[in-house]
Amino acid sequence: MAAEVAIGSPVESAVQSIDRPNLNEPKWDQTSYGGRAKHFFAVTNPLNLLLTGSQLNEAKRLVTLYKEGKVPANVTNEELWQAKYRYDSAFHPDTGDKMILIGRMSAQVPMNMSITGCMMTWYQTAPAVLLWQWINQSFNAVVNFTNRSGDAPLPTSLIAKSYVLATSGAVITAMGLNHLAHHAPPLVGRFVPFAAVAAANCINIPMMRQRELTSGIPVFDADNNRLGDSKAAAKSAITQVAVSRIIMAMPGMIIPPIVMNKLEQQGYWKRHPRLAAPIQIGLVGFMLIFATPLCCALFPQKSSISTSKLEPEIKAVIEARGKSMDKVYFNKGL
Repeated sequence: MAAEVAIGSPVESAVQSIDRPNLNEPKWDQTSYGGRAKHFFAVTNPLNLLLTGSQLNEAKRLVTLYKEGKVPANVTNEELWQAKYRYDSAFHPDTGDKMILIGRMSAQVPMNMSITGCMMTWYQTAPAVLLWQWINQSFNAVVNFTNRSGDAPLPTSLIAKSYVLATSGAVITAMGLNHLAHHAPPLVGRFVPFAAVAAANCINIPMMRQRELTSGIPVFDADNNRLGDSKAAAKSAITQVAVSRIIMAMPGMIIPPIVMNKLEQQGYWKRHPRLAAPIQIGLVGFMLIFATPLCCALFPQKSSISTSKLEPEIKAVIEARGKSMDKVYFNKGL
């Protein structure tokens, strides 16, 4: 193990002649969509799921040491960036806790590929709709809870209540839409899962993050000094996440149904109906590989809100510090 030395010491300066990165910020410029997209391609990389516990803990150790002003002298900047993205892939940005495996953003593509593909294959009967919508919304509830914004602990009773209400609302929505689709052309029925998912996201995300709406989320100034908790920022964060999730689902839930509807009209596919599921899952997965990071990048992770929209108590804190600022920042969650 490399010896730990304080950044800026003679030994450190002699070993490292280049500027050290700021691990509190992404590697790429987040003011541009392209920079955010590169960042989220790294964050949602499914290969991060293969990292062992020891690899993740080592990444956390290195990032923590660096932020404390120490770094192993022989570690390169690329190794620091690798440690940061490994750390970010598994640990919550506000609490520092290790996240549930299936709730991590790196699990989005494989999990959504499997669930969405099955949901779009078996959509014609009420039991199938009920089962796959329940599985999908249960997974979404885990993701929404895991990637919530803020560092306040959630009571178990609130988590249970949010899950039951969100999942029930999503399933009822799906069942109602599926009933209406029985009177529509076959292709329309294939779009029911997407309509249900879109509607469910508008229920599930606010419900699983309702604590943020009632208590607010941390907001910071440009120097990362915490100013307080804002409900207005929470509303903005949840809206951005809901919009990006709905758009994220569109390619994988709109294009494959059109393709499958064409294929299943051909004689070969009619004779081999069992091929529908793996082909549809593969199509969804291909779409999600690109849609997941590209849609996560629609809004900056470190989002902002105008100070004019903040609560009076936070405005008072800003005035008391004698600073003039047009906006404050917050982690919108994912």
